[in-house]
Amino acid sequence: MSDAQPLVDAHHHVWDLDVRPQPWLEEPGHEAIRRNFSSHALRSAATRPIAGRRLTSTVVVQCIASVPETRDLLALAESDPLIGAVVGWADLTSPAIGDVLDELRAGHAGRYLRAVRHVVQAESDPHWLQRPDVERGLRAVGERGLGYDVLVRSHQLPQAIRLAERLPELPLVLDHAGKPAVARNELADWERQLRLLARHPQVHCKVSGLATEADHEKWTVEDIRPVWDVLLSAFGPGRLMFGSDWPVCVLAGGWNRWAATVEELLHDCSGAETEAVLAGTATTFYHLTPTPTPTNAGTPCS
Repeated sequence: MSDAQPLVDAHHHVWDLDVRPQPWLEEPGHEAIRRNFSSHALRSAATRPIAGRRLTSTVVVQCIASVPETRDLLALAESDPLIGAVVGWADLTSPAIGDVLDELRAGHAGRYLRAVRHVVQAESDPHWLQRPDVERGLRAVGERGLGYDVLVRSHQLPQAIRLAERLPELPLVLDHAGKPAVARNELADWERQLRLLARHPQVHCKVSGLATEADHEKWTVEDIRPVWDVLLSAFGPGRLMFGSDWPVCVLAGGWNRWAATVEELLHDCSGAETEAVLAGTATTFYHLTPTPTPTNAGTPCS
């Protein structure tokens, strides 16, 4: 039996532009990723271990507002053993949201649907997550034992805080740490809001997407460290999970560079804390098949 420890990438994407176009890729600055990316390509890209762990499981996340895309992702999870869970999309504003979720879960590979996401960062309404129809939809998500991935920019964090206050029973995970302004080093307001959000115990956070919020060409681990220190202090390792945001991370160095950065950030963490960030938190939140955990706790995170 292998004694290798698990490594879960809790946030990545795939797309085939010939099958399902991704309009957001037409925006300037996305030229390097304006091509097809498959789970097989992820295997080829994710070659660097983190703390001696090599990639064992992933969570694939929706990109566009499309139920057919979600069905594609569920079928992919059924066919590729690397993918342990799907974060899909359904129209939270629809009165039929419950029926749509039930259909997805009852359909082919529906058991892989573990959470739902909407690209709230693209919504101009500063209270979108508080709309009555959206809140009704989110209650339907929670009633089916699903989680919700919160994708907001730092100025939208108050919406996430109010969501956590109003729906304490809904498991939430903040994607990309709420997209702090790493490149401008403007973190004070983000930190204040982030800490308010972290007071709600049902909220978790992905250590992902931070390199693309920094200077794509010049960023270093020291640019990321202030954000990591806040996340570790606010959430603790038990509510943090590693995510690559591949292939978007290709814009700022790629999977292996982000893996090396996370390993450096985890340097002062114990074995148990490292296990939480690299596998345990995501395994619990997304109901992944559990894998062995390390037994040596070591020195706590500083």
